[in-house]
Amino acid sequence: MNATPREVLAAMFAAAVNSAQPEHCIPPHLPAPPKGRTLVIGAGKASAAMARTLEQHWTGPLEGLVVTRYGYAVPCERIEIVEAAHPVPDAAGREAASRMLAMVDGLSADDLVICLISGGGSALLPLPGAGITLEDKQIISRALLRSGASITEMNCVRRHLSAIKGGRLAAACHPAQVVNLLISDVPGDNPMDIASGPTVADPSTCADALEIVRRYGIELPDAARALLETGAGETIKPADERLAGVSTHLIATPQQALEAAADVARAAGITPVLLGDRLEGEARDVGKVLAGVALQVRTHGQPVPPPCVLLSGGETTVTVRGNGRGGRNVEFLLALAIALDATPGIDAVAGDTDGVDGQEEVAGAFIGPDTLARAWEKGIRPRDSLDNNDGHGFFEALGDALVTGPTLTNVNDFRAILIT
Repeated sequence: MNATPREVLAAMFAAAVNSAQPEHCIPPHLPAPPKGRTLVIGAGKASAAMARTLEQHWTGPLEGLVVTRYGYAVPCERIEIVEAAHPVPDAAGREAASRMLAMVDGLSADDLVICLISGGGSALLPLPGAGITLEDKQIISRALLRSGASITEMNCVRRHLSAIKGGRLAAACHPAQVVNLLISDVPGDNPMDIASGPTVADPSTCADALEIVRRYGIELPDAARALLETGAGETIKPADERLAGVSTHLIATPQQALEAAADVARAAGITPVLLGDRLEGEARDVGKVLAGVALQVRTHGQPVPPPCVLLSGGETTVTVRGNGRGGRNVEFLLALAIALDATPGIDAVAGDTDGVDGQEEVAGAFIGPDTLARAWEKGIRPRDSLDNNDGHGFFEALGDALVTGPTLTNVNDFRAILIT
């Protein structure tokens, strides 16, 4: 291995992100032009880049609207790009969602709707259900983000409090043909969990959402609780005939990102070990567990001898107890570094492939055998930083933050632990 551990890890992260770029994964999945209109709609951190690629490869008439995160817009000629807030929704997202629903009204069976969906769409299409205000949605969103609920659980609640998610947008497109092109950012790649499934069926129920709210002790505004308790927030179910003309294609996934990183490892003479694309749980707990696996490799050469890299994806959670600047990837890394306790020959990177970990414009960070020692030299107590959920503050002080800027895609978290 001629490069430094950090250079190899950075190359793996870059390959993972590159594998999910819309310019690579949109063209093979484009449908044939229809007899009628072609309308493009969508939401997510990758949706603007997806729209640009679609425009570049579509020869017929085209119009539409997609909404993306602030700072993630790219220029398009025929598709309007709107920016809105993420992860807590704002009025710009609400207005875009309302316009999108109006845009698909009155379509015919000869028309085609191409729906470009990627992670982040839940916050970017915040059209509240009956009686719920945008302020209610913001309160609920903050509570969910702090609760420790999984992305599947959070999106179940979001779907049932929405006027556009949970298949409602697809139902509004009927009788037009709907082709979903999805970039997955969720463990298991279930379409109903990607951006809370605005254009796919949802078998979950209001009762399921209520149970999640109870489980995490989330206080709902009265109108939101009434929507769930009365069943008025029920979503569009799989047997609904309005979804008969919907087809769904996963065009980029976390597994593909891991495989791209594995190719980089092999080229560097490093054995890749793919631990899975759907690791979930508290970020600090996952850090401890993967530290144990890395130490087994370093000490006993099991399950494979060094040099090797442990690759994993998915979406961990953080139950916020402190007031630091945190994110699930830096929380994972901080717990990993503490558990490794300066063991030689183990380096790691973790980052969100969209370039944003938590609410910071930072993708993640790097650690090495000297991480703890350098922190102590600066007067930083690693366990105190972890207790305060201050991963970003910790790694920023060490100069070990991974900053990419907007990547224009999103296949969730990427973790690589290199053992040499």
